[in-house]
Amino acid sequence: MHAPTPQRPATRKSRKAFWLKQLHIWHWMSSAVSLIGLLLFAITGFTLNHAADIEGAPVVTQKSAQIPPALLTRLKASVPDAEKAPLPPSVVQWIEGSFAVKASSEAEWSEGEVYLPAPRPGGDAWVAIDLATGEASSEITSRGWISYLNDLHKGRNSGGEWSLFIDIFSFACLVFAITGLFLLQLHSAKRKSTWPLVGFGLAIPAAIAIIFIH
Repeated sequence: MHAPTPQRPATRKSRKAFWLKQLHIWHWMSSAVSLIGLLLFAITGFTLNHAADIEGAPVVTQKSAQIPPALLTRLKASVPDAEKAPLPPSVVQWIEGSFAVKASSEAEWSEGEVYLPAPRPGGDAWVAIDLATGEASSEITSRGWISYLNDLHKGRNSGGEWSLFIDIFSFACLVFAITGLFLLQLHSAKRKSTWPLVGFGLAIPAAIAIIFIH
């Protein structure tokens, strides 16, 4: 009887085919998840790099209102010992219904006035309430869509939900990049320019950083 033919080459080939298939699946899935985010971050990377050249003129909107007496009494009764503290929920509801702001941040309490900062992507806002008269005033500043998208790029004043999205997006980009690297390795034998191009991708920013950035 003849000894059985070794199956090592076939096993190695099938293992390579398995990982190649898996890497392609992970690569296209991560690219699909991160596609829109990559476009957004690429565009805003350019607009941030040229922010001084394409900065829009800010638009300021001012508004005033009178807080209801019952809420004013509740607000006076809620004056804390600390300089910063949240507003009562009923006052928060009234502010958000009267002004185009989110009153989720802590207010700054001083003698005779409550000041609520309400920063937002692409602009700024605040609401001030006079504890003696109940007069409330607000100012909302908008710097346009480019500034809005730039602040989303930086995660500035964009809230916890957007911060979570950035974490998920970053993980998807990491999977996309790592699987791409392994796919380059698997195909590099037939594509001789693979590693020189990867080397250029590393050498160019490294050279700029070393030579021109101080």
